[in-house]
Amino acid sequence: MSKRRNDIIFAVVLLLVAVAGLLLFKTFQKSGDFAVVLVDGVEKARLPLSKDAEFSIESEGGVNTLVIEGGKARVTFADCPDGICVDHAPISKVGETIVCLPHSVVVAIESDSKNSNELDMVA
Repeated sequence: MSKRRNDIIFAVVLLLVAVAGLLLFKTFQKSGDFAVVLVDGVEKARLPLSKDAEFSIESEGGVNTLVIEGGKARVTFADCPDGICVDHAPISKVGETIVCLPHSVVVAIESDSKNSNELDMVA
């Protein structure tokens, strides 16, 4: 019975460590500056999250509509059969993505801090 008890304790500790790691990651994740639109791996647009906008993304597979509102980006329309990208939560943190596989579209959040650091180093 003690072996089973130790297994349960180990599983609970492992779960707590995983949850703590996720919370730390989310807490220190930085807000992004741009929504970068890639179609077939090629950058088609770089839209600032600071300005509300609506952008139509056309690819060989179909059309998606990207809306930037309140500093967050979300796909509001896709004429693909599954619509998973439309069901995705809005994104605003660096590294977050929305993917539409049928249309080969990726919307990724990036920060401008990388570019500003390079400029600071040159100046």
